[in-house]
Amino acid sequence: MDAAHLVVFDLDGTLVDSSQDLTSAFNAALARLAPRAAPLSAERVRTMIGGGARNLVARGLAAAQLDRPVEEVLPLFLESYRSCLLERTRCYPGVEETLDRLAGYRLAVLSNKPGDLSREILEGLGLAGRFFRIYGVGDVPGKKPDPAGLYLLLAEAGAAAREAVIVGDSAVDVRTGRAAGIATVGVSYGFDPDSFVNEPPDFQLADLRELPNRLTLLWPA
Repeated sequence: MDAAHLVVFDLDGTLVDSSQDLTSAFNAALARLAPRAAPLSAERVRTMIGGGARNLVARGLAAAQLDRPVEEVLPLFLESYRSCLLERTRCYPGVEETLDRLAGYRLAVLSNKPGDLSREILEGLGLAGRFFRIYGVGDVPGKKPDPAGLYLLLAEAGAAAREAVIVGDSAVDVRTGRAAGIATVGVSYGFDPDSFVNEPPDFQLADLRELPNRLTLLWPA
């Protein structure tokens, strides 16, 4: 392993399953706006995760058939989410083991979740110390698939594009990696594996514990 090599992880759907707490937060906001509206199931909300909180709220409002401006509902959702951030959010199986095995690399997180919430979640799960940077919305210009966050991480890690990889659960992460000219790894256990059909990553994994061996193939000693 080489500390010049950079491994950038998506957060939701890749390192952590946050779907239950995101569901609780959306339904709490929905109850405040429309007390008689039926809450959405976690299974339904899982299909809406990706692209950030604004996208989730927009999709949720459409699913609930509630005609309210997203900008009106978004603050209510974020307020609710902050109150339940770590109630049921957990790491996926093998995440801690994998991060331990990758300790010789520079590790980072690039999320479309607000940066402060991303850091709070990883701190609460005891993982924040594994990463040299944890960036989200508000920390970098734009959001994925804009490659600005990846460019910043490459510069801060002192890594060339050929020395970096992004790991995520959707085509958004693939597009982000392609835009920055770095290798892409997709995980099939996350929120949007179907998006890989039309935009496949360089490698696809069913279990994150396969990642260290894949990186050995990508960067032979």
